Amino acid sequence: MVLALLLARAGVEVTVLEKHGDFLRDFRGDTVHPSTLSLLDSIGLADRFARLPQRRVTSVQLPIGPDRSLVTVGNIGALHGKYNYIAMVPQWDLLDLLADEARREPSFRLRMNTGATSFLVENGRVTGVRYRTADGDTGELRASLTVACDGRGSLARALPELGLEEFPCPMDAWWFRVPRREEDPSGLVGGIGDRLFLALIDRGDYWQCAALIPKGSDAQRRAEGLEPFMDRFTEAVPWLADRADAVTSWDEVKLLDVRLDRLRRWHRPGLLCIGDAAHAMSPVFGIGINLAVQDAVAAARHLVGPLREGTVGLHDVRRVQQRRMPTTVATQALQRVAHTQVIEPLLAGRVAFGAPRRAKRLTELITESRWLNRLPAYFLAYGALRERPPKESLR
Repeated sequence: MVLALLLARAGVEVTVLEKHGDFLRDFRGDTVHPSTLSLLDSIGLADRFARLPQRRVTSVQLPIGPDRSLVTVGNIGALHGKYNYIAMVPQWDLLDLLADEARREPSFRLRMNTGATSFLVENGRVTGVRYRTADGDTGELRASLTVACDGRGSLARALPELGLEEFPCPMDAWWFRVPRREEDPSGLVGGIGDRLFLALIDRGDYWQCAALIPKGSDAQRRAEGLEPFMDRFTEAVPWLADRADAVTSWDEVKLLDVRLDRLRRWHRPGLLCIGDAAHAMSPVFGIGINLAVQDAVAAARHLVGPLREGTVGLHDVRRVQQRRMPTTVATQALQRVAHTQVIEPLLAGRVAFGAPRRAKRLTELITESRWLNRLPAYFLAYGALRERPPKESLR
């Protein structure tokens, strides 16, 4: 949607296919980082975004201490600049805002209830997609460039020439919700229980809860029963003990099969992959949506000229990957460290970062050093590279 808006503002004919009838999907990432907030400001949408219901988070905390206490490892609030916080905004509100803005452009089209089913290929070049609507109608849509933004289940991932590289993940995630009360904490709240790591997202009248469990343990843990799980949940967050009966059925608990991977090649003639289609991110740090947005900004900057001139070629889409791959690799490396040094030990009942003495020393270094505290914050806020939209898209 971001890429379509930027291209349409520059006069490029663009069509977005969305297989659902709306954007109301539960259990999505809802963290909007400073990189995305700055983008919205630069394209004139800051005021409209500020009116959306939201909570603001100014720090990132991890359970590093030997007593599993939360330690601030990234103080975003200490960064200079206008946007030194993470906005927790329902993703459907953000998508609705972008779609509404894009509809003002005569060259933009959004086709809801329409999903791509396969690629059109002629002489080795992707020339568009075949699609199916919710009513069962089928058709073809041709394009000078097809951009796969369809997530980790992307059609493009079935293309062997793109090459998928996968990394081990120690956890899966259960998503569910419990009621929230005014006296509860606000923002993003963590919790640690018996081989359980929790992240609670303040959504106003309810908590959107993510419970990280050992990889592949979903069936076993469900067989143990819902009540034992809720007991472990409330032990980790005692202030929710009076809502232990909020989840009444396993049907209310959705499983996310956590993956961490990336394509070796994000492109072939006529095709470009961005976002989760190019690199599935771990939910650690909630950075996936913001990397996808930055991919879109970089793609718009590199492609707007060739698309307007009708000269877009393989070298143009290759430049997008060359620009964005270093940030992807660095971010996934940081997530892999969090997996091995924090999440995996906690889910196994051990101390994060190894021996208690080592964990204590690391805790002291992070809390006492302004440099160690701000560098991760800046990286999470803006990534390794800050992308700026093409001047043709500015208002």
